[in-house]
Amino acid sequence: MVSVCVYCGSSNRVAPKYIESAHEVGTTLARHNIRLVYGGGRTGLMGVVADAALAHGGEVVGVIPKDLVTKEGRHPVLKHLHVVDDMHERKMMMVKLSDMFVVLPGGLGTLDELFEVLTWKQLGFHNKKIIIFNIHGFWQPLLQMIDHIIAHKFAPTNNKLLYDVIDNLDTLMAAIESPAMPELDSSEKWSSNQG
Repeated sequence: MVSVCVYCGSSNRVAPKYIESAHEVGTTLARHNIRLVYGGGRTGLMGVVADAALAHGGEVVGVIPKDLVTKEGRHPVLKHLHVVDDMHERKMMMVKLSDMFVVLPGGLGTLDELFEVLTWKQLGFHNKKIIIFNIHGFWQPLLQMIDHIIAHKFAPTNNKLLYDVIDNLDTLMAAIESPAMPELDSSEKWSSNQG
């Protein structure tokens, strides 16, 4: 069974359109017999994507730090919930349990998770697929920032090959099922001829 790690926000205050998208993602993964790996919480998009997957018979694995069990709220019905010591252990376990990553709208924690797996891929520590779900254009400013970083030579142009961008649910499964890109040559990062 393929395991997809979904990074997303834990806020309950977001617009309904993002909640609906998270529900559709969880439903889609379950219907395609794809295991969901996520942050183990019950709030925000995290809770929505897990509830949707569970409601459609999907397998869901949560990973949550013990300090967030009361703050964020552990999901109440997960059969597979790992309670770990800290955020570092949480992120490491989520990476190890997953074959690829899908990034839904979220806040600083979601950005932290995204950039960690992007950096590790850039450095050759893994070659797992990273899919940025730019639903309703949410991640457009971030994508523009990455272009800005590349334009100013703080990253090589091939860094845009580290991730795929989709903007609708119809392309999610195609992105998941498409072959991974060949591993990038990380030495370009330190080349004097970047870009």
